[in-house]
Amino acid sequence: MRYGFAIDQRTCIGCHACTVACKTEHEIPVGQFRTWVKYVDSGTFPDNTRDFGVMRCNHCTDAPCVAICPTHALFTRSDGIVDFDGDSCIGCKSCQQACPYDAIYIDANTHTAAKCNFCAHRVDEGLEPACVVVCPTHSIWVGDLSDPLSGISQLLAEGAVENQVAVRAPEQKTGPNVFYLGATIPVLNPLEAPVDDTYIFSEPDPHRAMVSSHLPPSADNAKTTLNTAHPRPWGWRVTTYLWTKGVAAGAVLVAALAVLFDIDLGRFGSIGAPLVGLIGAAVTGVLLITDLKRPERFYYIFTKGNRTSWLFLGSWALAIFGAILTGWLGAGLLAENGAGWAEDVWKVLAVISIPAAVMAAGYTAFLFNQAKGRDLWESRLLFPHLIAQAVMVGAGAMAILIGPANKPIGGLADLPAPSNGLAYGFVWIPEAEQLVVRALVIATVLHIAFSLVEFYGKHETKQATAAAHLVTHGPYRPLFLGSLVACVIAAGLAMGAWDGEHMGLAVVAGLIVQGALLAYESVFVRAGQDIPLS
Repeated sequence: MRYGFAIDQRTCIGCHACTVACKTEHEIPVGQFRTWVKYVDSGTFPDNTRDFGVMRCNHCTDAPCVAICPTHALFTRSDGIVDFDGDSCIGCKSCQQACPYDAIYIDANTHTAAKCNFCAHRVDEGLEPACVVVCPTHSIWVGDLSDPLSGISQLLAEGAVENQVAVRAPEQKTGPNVFYLGATIPVLNPLEAPVDDTYIFSEPDPHRAMVSSHLPPSADNAKTTLNTAHPRPWGWRVTTYLWTKGVAAGAVLVAALAVLFDIDLGRFGSIGAPLVGLIGAAVTGVLLITDLKRPERFYYIFTKGNRTSWLFLGSWALAIFGAILTGWLGAGLLAENGAGWAEDVWKVLAVISIPAAVMAAGYTAFLFNQAKGRDLWESRLLFPHLIAQAVMVGAGAMAILIGPANKPIGGLADLPAPSNGLAYGFVWIPEAEQLVVRALVIATVLHIAFSLVEFYGKHETKQATAAAHLVTHGPYRPLFLGSLVACVIAAGLAMGAWDGEHMGLAVVAGLIVQGALLAYESVFVRAGQDIPLS
């Protein structure tokens, strides 16, 4: 059995009875909707038309919200209905990013995800969904799509003969089980009908209105004149988390490379790098938890984990990363206090930390790839780009630590540089500084190159193209280009310290790349969420 909807837009009169019935049946808060009616006006008076579109969860066969949910709060029933369990939801909002249909919202009363669930409680009692019962024109059909003799299957078969059956966002390949008969392209594809300056009964979201002026012109002057609000689910915490875990992973990778190349970073290798990594990982965890709508349930990620979710897998990656760094820091402290065996231990842990650091920095690429509603984030270059970003800000952090320490202290400027670099209380190891500076320069150049290719290169979907346009030619252009110019300046400054001297330049470069990456991530996170999905 595979339940589904058929919406006959040829007979729909846009009366909103389905919306009201749904809100009444499920006691949905004011301003939030599981089912709503979208209006699209086309043409120019007097040759203009108004089309309606009933929007809701598509109960996908390959539901991306189910795959990304870290706690199994969203699940597919044996009859094909995609249902949700509010008691397991932590309010991470990842399902909102995964849904290509804007169908999921965070309930204002429960602070958990909610959406159309096919009125599963009614279906289990042999009743039809509330919206079907109240529709005055019988425009909403439900039934078993796997049964060719069911009413809905026969309706769709007749519509297919006339080429009048369509689904929303077929390019996402989610297998939507809501089919539209007679719906126009602007109704089904929001990029074909940008919002008007004002809705007929309300005002559009501020950011949706802002985006509208930067979208390509629509065919036949099609404009969305009524819709619901869909604010960005993720904000500054996600932007900052991308930076903090980048610093953590990057600093560790630089120190681990020093161990592999037998370059002595002194205390910055045994203690400094793991300490930076632990602080970055801890701040990352705090940001992730405080961004949850139900932060008191954060441990559900581990106790009710969904192994298909990269939010679950990424949480384990961060936990393992933190555990390795804790051991590294402990062994490093013992080594600095004379325990010879501890030096071998922390160096082994440093090497082991390399794959852990790579996953801590890069797992977000796989998480964003599960966000099927955000095509901009599904770049094939995102994983290596995240690693480059991590090394950039991590090496920058190490430069900030090492730079001030490369000068002798206590009036010992005339003494020869000791072999271990620590005997006189200062560090003077050109190879160490060269490694940090060169990692900073190379990673910064790679970040610039990846950014240019990702935003100015060809994109596979119209949604990704539109989002990239917002960055390269729209409202995010000044911040985006400013972040890249800052990186060019930082790379130029760091080049002045390429041989391990003039570390003051590297310190300034290390500071600049931190702000540059934060600016870049702010653009990347916001622009990806700004393209309308309904």
